[in-house]
Amino acid sequence: MPLNTETLVAILDTLNQEVVFVDNDHIIRFMNLEAKRHYHDRSGYSDLIGKSIFDCHNGVSNQLIKDVHARMVKGEDEIFPNEEKLTYSMVAVRDEKGELLGYFERDVNTKGEGL
Repeated sequence: MPLNTETLVAILDTLNQEVVFVDNDHIIRFMNLEAKRHYHDRSGYSDLIGKSIFDCHNGVSNQLIKDVHARMVKGEDEIFPNEEKLTYSMVAVRDEKGELLGYFERDVNTKGEGL
């Protein structure tokens, strides 16, 4: 039984970690409730859906995002951009054929555990 969009969003909204999905054009397509709270409280952003991920990061972070995305295009699925300070990873989202649809960032604790 396939789940409908409303149910999938409700599941993601119950997570106490931010989930931000970005497509291959680097446009933010989805944010769960925790992500919306986090970015509003931390940076004052009220609605990032439909905006470029590059609009809310600095130049160094933007280059890192581009580099990680290029690695995902080549087939990598989860990348820890800063392995010295393990706080997050970027995860590829692929369709049934393995085509890259986009990516999301996930928080991880110091043991590399997260979602």
